[in-house]
Amino acid sequence: MAAVDQVIRARLHSDVALVSQVGEYIISSGGKRLRPALVILSAQTFGYQGKQHHDLAAVVEFIHTATLLHDDVVDESELRRGRETANALFGNAASVLVGDFLYSRAFQMMVEANDMRVMQTLADATNVIAEGEVLQLLNCNNADVDADSYLQVIHRKTAKLFEAAMRLGAILGKQDLVTEAAAARYGMHLGTAFQLVDDVLDYSGDAQEIGKNLGDDLAEGKPTLPLIYVMRHGTPAQAAVIREAIEQGDIKRFDEVLQIVQQTGALAYTRQQAQREADMARAELADVPDSQYKNSLIKLAELAASRQA
Repeated sequence: MAAVDQVIRARLHSDVALVSQVGEYIISSGGKRLRPALVILSAQTFGYQGKQHHDLAAVVEFIHTATLLHDDVVDESELRRGRETANALFGNAASVLVGDFLYSRAFQMMVEANDMRVMQTLADATNVIAEGEVLQLLNCNNADVDADSYLQVIHRKTAKLFEAAMRLGAILGKQDLVTEAAAARYGMHLGTAFQLVDDVLDYSGDAQEIGKNLGDDLAEGKPTLPLIYVMRHGTPAQAAVIREAIEQGDIKRFDEVLQIVQQTGALAYTRQQAQREADMARAELADVPDSQYKNSLIKLAELAASRQA
């Protein structure tokens, strides 16, 4: 990961000072680096011996960072990873344009890999992520979104890059298509578990630990799984409160909504679904030879479902 960070900083350079400044701000603001770590772990799990996985891990982080820059503008967010968002500090225009720079830099680097399977994986992932963003936008303030529709957004917007990261490692390791597909499914289930726990933490986490304001999803009118659960399993009165909060994006009712999601077991249910996804992720590794890297992937799945921040 230290080698990946070296690549990231070297390829962030631009003669346009603001590009480097905004890029460095968001890259250096912490974060779990899960997606680039997946590229590294996957490549080593599947026996890759070269150094190209460092470059591709950086590509994945650039794509992820670009989506964060654009997300925070769309969501009008002010806090990420415990710091001001780039748009709050530098303005919306700079955030959008530097996000574009990171996307285009990522595509420059993936071309340098000179591997059509690598380029196809990353290009497809980037396109699907964009579709997921639009689907999420369409779902905002829509209290009639069901669990399947919400999971479709998660699979496209969040889990797709996890899937691509794992697939890249299998491609570098020259695995057959069956093994490659299993690696990709591990990434999809891992990313889904990760996002479902994020849904829980938006109603139960510590703002300082999770690095964003509690209730941000509610303020944006996002019908996440805990709220969808209440709409389907709560009393009519409870469902009415949740419906109004989603449709109005009413953060002033956060305490009331929080009490309802706790009373109905919505958070526990969402945790259970995250654990189910983590279990399915681990199952995809059953035929992979044992190694310290495989063990790390197993532990990562366990962490995704149990984390508190």
